[in-house]
Amino acid sequence: MSEAAELCVSLVPLFQGLSYDEQLEVARVAHPTQLDRLKQVYGAGGDVSQLMVVHTGRVKISRTSPDGHEQIIRVLGPGDFIGESAFLTGTRPDHSATALEAAELCVFRHDDLGKLVEKHASIGLRMLQGVSRRLGEAEARLAAVISGDVSSRLADYLLALPAQPGTDRLSVVMLPLAKKDIASLLDTTPESLSRQLRALSDAGVILQGAGGRVTILDVDALTSLAAHV
Repeated sequence: MSEAAELCVSLVPLFQGLSYDEQLEVARVAHPTQLDRLKQVYGAGGDVSQLMVVHTGRVKISRTSPDGHEQIIRVLGPGDFIGESAFLTGTRPDHSATALEAAELCVFRHDDLGKLVEKHASIGLRMLQGVSRRLGEAEARLAAVISGDVSSRLADYLLALPAQPGTDRLSVVMLPLAKKDIASLLDTTPESLSRQLRALSDAGVILQGAGGRVTILDVDALTSLAAHV
């Protein structure tokens, strides 16, 4: 058992309902895996016979249309996991998973995972909770695409980012992705995203800085805009 596997297991919500000794048991069957930036974890239609937990780095989940257009569905960070749908239903994915940056995963073969779930029911329950949460997020996103405009979806996205205090008690967020990837995530184009960011800046709602830094100058205005999602 490696230290990386032990750390991964202890930090993942999926296993936090277990005692320390039980977490050590889980860590013994974990296979730490390192990924280079842009390395594909699996492709659409692939045989995913493993549960993969993100330990460090980020992994994007995306679909590619017949004409080659990539649509980012979500971005996974430390503690998030993929491969549970294949474990629960046996279906093959309709999406691909790719490392956005150098990443480390804790990988569990489905046979090993099945034995763990039989012994520790809380693992299976947390997996189902994760699937349910993602379904709810997908439904909310679909409703936003149908009823909301790009500015509303952008406002909602900015408010959902982790905030850090700035000067004069203003909130500062960091855009975690390239703008083209954020545009894909929000079901819009990079050009439209840039226009909306510029419009929010011109209206005094946000202040754009270097390196993806965004200061929220008027949180009430941003919240009101997001309410139209």
